[in-house]
Amino acid sequence: MNRQVRKAALVTAAITAGLLMTACQNGSAHSGSSSDGAKNGSGSQHRSASKTARHGTSSGSSAEQGSAAAARNASSTRHGVTGAFTGGTVSYLAPGKYIVHAPGKTDQQFFVADDTAVYGAGQVCGSPRSEARPRCTLDQLETATRKAAVTADVTLKNGIATVVRERHDVENGSGAGAKGVNGTWLGNVSYLAPGKYTVSDMKGVEQAFYVAEDTAVRGAGTICGSPMSQSMYTCTLDQLEAAAKKGVSAKVVIADGVATSVTEDR
Repeated sequence: MNRQVRKAALVTAAITAGLLMTACQNGSAHSGSSSDGAKNGSGSQHRSASKTARHGTSSGSSAEQGSAAAARNASSTRHGVTGAFTGGTVSYLAPGKYIVHAPGKTDQQFFVADDTAVYGAGQVCGSPRSEARPRCTLDQLETATRKAAVTADVTLKNGIATVVRERHDVENGSGAGAKGVNGTWLGNVSYLAPGKYTVSDMKGVEQAFYVAEDTAVRGAGTICGSPMSQSMYTCTLDQLEAAAKKGVSAKVVIADGVATSVTEDR
């Protein structure tokens, strides 16, 4: 009886020990699986981080390449034409961009900058009757050249104008002088550009001249006024421009290249 009890106890102990070992092995297996999962997760994170870093490097390279390209473009714009272009005209091309036509030279495009010095002689700014050339703004230069070409001398450095200086020159058959011409002409008055006209004499020789704010303009029915009236009318410069674009016969008195009076011929 005692032997059976001991045998039963041993069997029970053996079974218990077996169960404990199985439980421990299962726990180890689960633990190992969890550890592997942690390792796998860590590996994925490292790979993801590495991939992100590579993408970041690639983006940085693109930015650097863009900066390099911009630097090259900026460098190329600094290598423009340098020189003086005198005796020509300046015309508008686009905001901040112009072209100078100078005798004996190829037409040259150029830019203006904030420090470009612009001086006027009546068309850009200032008065055509004054020898002084006041400082003009870039907006005034653009406004004038949008309407018509401006006679001016241009100095360029690396494709950018350092100075744009409007000239007082007035064309005529005997040549142009710094102070213009003097005299009286009777003939057809034609429009050339804002503030600039020509008058042709009986021989067809044309004389260019400017008008100023104090130019006296008198009309007799074509510039302004009525052809039925015996009186002469005082006209505006705008009325003179409108009439001269069609052509009007008038007597023009010129002093230093600027008309002191334009009187319509009756």
